[in-house]
Amino acid sequence: MSELSINTTQNVKINFISASVGERMGAYFLDLIIKIAYVIVVSLIFFYWLKIDRLFVNLDSWSRFSIIFMLYFPVIIYSITLESIFEGQTVGKKLTKIKVVKIDGYQAGFGDYLMRWFFRLVDITILSGIIALITVISSKNGQRLGDMAAGTAVITLKNKINISHTILEEIGNAYVPTYPLVIKLSDNDMRIIKETFLKADAKNDHEMLYKLVAKIENVTGIKNQSGNNSDFLRVVLKDYNFYTQSM
Repeated sequence: MSELSINTTQNVKINFISASVGERMGAYFLDLIIKIAYVIVVSLIFFYWLKIDRLFVNLDSWSRFSIIFMLYFPVIIYSITLESIFEGQTVGKKLTKIKVVKIDGYQAGFGDYLMRWFFRLVDITILSGIIALITVISSKNGQRLGDMAAGTAVITLKNKINISHTILEEIGNAYVPTYPLVIKLSDNDMRIIKETFLKADAKNDHEMLYKLVAKIENVTGIKNQSGNNSDFLRVVLKDYNFYTQSM
């Protein structure tokens, strides 16, 4: 596994660990089991119980092919459909806790998943996945050809974390919030804010703290009432947790 540094659109570097070959293969085989199960169930229903193959006698070869293609089409579009719906994850990826992300910090979109899906023919279908295995092992960010073409990478979500690495803040039952406008921010915004704050605070980077506070004030309309940037950011984090946990 290698460390993948993603520079977000807010110019904040976030470090992830790229998924290992074992994790990616595990996800692949779990998805394969699901697809095989689908094929078996559909075959039993339409060919064993409904005897749909009897209709093939009166159909030309093209019509027969079209019917079979439509029955098994979900298997073909399985990965691109689920990755688009679940933001970079299939069932196999969810179970192995890995995810497709853009290496430029943007959320991967349908076009990116489509590119990865298209290159599966080269990466996985041809030579039974040998090409994908070689490129994942040899590339810097653990990318197969489809990832390189789409500008994506597969990361692991199993990193050991504690409360200081998440958007969570410990707040007591008697906590009284100060800035209700923090609800304008998203979970992802707060994650970036917290990671940036912790790094800047540890290095006594007052310029970065000032810029971070200015950005929050500009986006939310909040005004720093404490006079101290670090104290302000701590309150913002706690307020966000207070309001979102109460929803």
